[in-house]
Amino acid sequence: MKDRLSKLNIAGIIYLIIRRAINSLKRRVSRTMGFHKRYVLLVVIFSFVRYTSASATHYSIPEELKEGSVVANLATDLSLDVKTLNQRKMRLDIIANKKYLDVNKETGELYVVEKIDREHICNTKSSTSCYLRLEVILESPVRIFNMEVEILDMNDNAPQFRRETIHLDISESTPTGERFSLSNAVDPDVGINSVKTYHLSESEQFTIEVQTGRDGSKFADLILKQTLDREQQAVHNLILTAVDGGTPARSGTASVIVRVLDTNDNAPAFEKENLSVKIMENSPTGSLVVDLNATDLDEGLNSDITYSYSLYTSEKTQDTFNLNPATGEITVKGILNYEDFRIYDMEVIAADKGASSLTGQCTIKILVEDMNDNHPEISIKSFQSPVTENIEIDTVIAVVSVSDKDSGDNGIVDLHIPDNMPFKLRESSDNYYELVVSQTLDREKVPEYDITFTVTDRGSPPLSDNETMTLELLDVNDNVPQFPQSFYTIRVMENNAPGALLSSLTAFDPDLHENQYLVYFIIEKEISNTSMSMLFSINPENGNLYALKTFDYEIEKEFLFHIEARDSGSPPLSSNVTVHIIIVDQNDNAPVIVSPWRAHGSVVEEKIPRSTDKGSLVAKVIALDTDSVHNSRITYQFLQVTDATLFSLDQYNGEIRTMRMFSYRDPRHQRLVVVAKDNGEPALSATVTIKLTTMETAVKAYSDMTEEPLEYDIFSDINLYLVIGLGSVSFLLLITILVTIVIKCQKPKPSKAAPPSRNSVISERNSTIADSTLVSNDAYWYSLFLAETRKGKLVVRQPLPKGSRYIVSSIPRGTGLTDTSDSAASTLQASTTSSSSST
Repeated sequence: MKDRLSKLNIAGIIYLIIRRAINSLKRRVSRTMGFHKRYVLLVVIFSFVRYTSASATHYSIPEELKEGSVVANLATDLSLDVKTLNQRKMRLDIIANKKYLDVNKETGELYVVEKIDREHICNTKSSTSCYLRLEVILESPVRIFNMEVEILDMNDNAPQFRRETIHLDISESTPTGERFSLSNAVDPDVGINSVKTYHLSESEQFTIEVQTGRDGSKFADLILKQTLDREQQAVHNLILTAVDGGTPARSGTASVIVRVLDTNDNAPAFEKENLSVKIMENSPTGSLVVDLNATDLDEGLNSDITYSYSLYTSEKTQDTFNLNPATGEITVKGILNYEDFRIYDMEVIAADKGASSLTGQCTIKILVEDMNDNHPEISIKSFQSPVTENIEIDTVIAVVSVSDKDSGDNGIVDLHIPDNMPFKLRESSDNYYELVVSQTLDREKVPEYDITFTVTDRGSPPLSDNETMTLELLDVNDNVPQFPQSFYTIRVMENNAPGALLSSLTAFDPDLHENQYLVYFIIEKEISNTSMSMLFSINPENGNLYALKTFDYEIEKEFLFHIEARDSGSPPLSSNVTVHIIIVDQNDNAPVIVSPWRAHGSVVEEKIPRSTDKGSLVAKVIALDTDSVHNSRITYQFLQVTDATLFSLDQYNGEIRTMRMFSYRDPRHQRLVVVAKDNGEPALSATVTIKLTTMETAVKAYSDMTEEPLEYDIFSDINLYLVIGLGSVSFLLLITILVTIVIKCQKPKPSKAAPPSRNSVISERNSTIADSTLVSNDAYWYSLFLAETRKGKLVVRQPLPKGSRYIVSSIPRGTGLTDTSDSAASTLQASTTSSSSST
């Protein structure tokens, strides 16, 4: 690390010197031509790059590091400013290798992009070192850093044999102590992680000895420690295991199959040394009389047996019967006639082909029996195959003749075919028959027929013969493609990836060849000026249906179209199937707070009087969700509340009401955070913060506007009250006269200030209290009107100066005020004036 830092310091000093030289050269060549100026700068820059690329930084990491693992911080090691890496377009080049490493321009860290396999990068075992050479390039100014990352070997490879199975042939006469070379195992790892030793599975006949080569590689020799006997065990199956020296150790195995070679130490033997065989007279030449089977426990040439007649077999017998020297079959060679010769005696010798041939003998007696010795014969004169499956009924397929050389009943023959076939025999002339089609043929049910003609004479016992012919049927395009279902319903989750496989709609055509080759396509249909082929695609060869776009449940919920499958026959046949695509909703839309409205991230401020009754509506939160019914079901709850005993929230309609009246202990400011959650999985939510400010109200004589009389606790000092009253009588009389004159001369104007009663609600104009259908300032008044009129009160909306606030009073219905809000306000003003006068 110290060497690397010292190199970097030297490179930095040289960089500053060269930079100053470049600036000096710029000033000197500014008076010369532009071409010379560029040439000098280019030479200097190339000289600088050449220097910076000369030094190299070395790192060492183990192979198989996980992706994202940090190797080093290049910004720290190269003394670079992390903040300028992006600006200087820092990049990493790996020389002669794929990009296993990369640099994070935000932090300057060198990290692993792809797992590194040392054996893949350095596939030679001649050297134990393996390097990745990197270049870090920066611009403005240009700097190049050379780095070497050494990949350290790990024991991640098990030893492997070049052949999984090793075959050895060893003679059973091989002496003990003989050595046999075995194929060695190869381990891509190096050093201690390479092959260390070998083990052999347990065996009484074999053992191994491990040898070390000049290059340090390990190999094993197989040693015979006990004599082999092929007749007891012909094959020995051994397991050779190679073990490396890593921790933990890894191993690989190979099968060693030892085949024991035979020596000729067993003589051939027949199953029976004396045989008696019967054969009918007039048996045709080549008829099998007996199949002799001698066995030899040896193998190879030592078990190959040759059969021959002995000197004791007569020439007549050898002329009448043939002995196959290789198989031991005795067949008829001449004519057998029961009246001429009835018994034949022979002796057969079986000899093996070993170097010292061994032999065995068998004596055979052949008895000739009398019989009806002429069989009926069948001759196929004509046979038409193949034929098309739509061949007409009564068409002639074959012409057959039958005969029998015998006479009398032995010469009368009958011909028939199996009953379960769509054919019948029709006699055309003496001993000639025609095979004709009797039923409709269908290749898809039975592609071919094996027709067996059987002829039988009427002798005693009867003789018969048969001949089998195969009739092939050619395909005709007579089947339409068939889908497993007539209607497919496919559910597709919204926000799917374009090109996603939706389903495989595969039809089946039982025809053959081009009549079976199907092509799939979508029957064109437009929805909202959009063709189905713009939304979906089907593979014409296999019927795989794909989506070409990402679907949004909130925009499109289902599609209905048809897919056709057409074969390649002439003429082509086709069928179609209806596909119903249903877009399934995902909970991908969070609730949106629409009331009370507020700017993004702002707090809704509301003002209410401290005299608000228990159960009064303070605010109403309304949220909307554009997902489906299930996902858009919204519930409300408090996330934060200053005093949980003061307010209640209806979880279904979002109404916030007072649970009790305010007391002097309650703080003036109340902060409510309401969260609206949908019913999706996982649930999405939105929050709104409402800041409530309680206002103190000055109480005056407005008992006619309230539901209950007001209590006056001011002016408790009676003396002060009398002094003020007496002092004001004369002044009020004068004011009353002036007010009367003004009222007569001018129309009444709305009062500039009307103190609310105990049940008044003071709200900012931009506050919003709405039901589920109204979201506006008017909705506030409408909701308040509904709430108060249900209590038997009339709501009066009265403006304040500059239009910044409203005073809304709840007046009992019995007051008789039935006019509009303006008239009600005027009435209220008049009442206020009269009250002031009386006071």
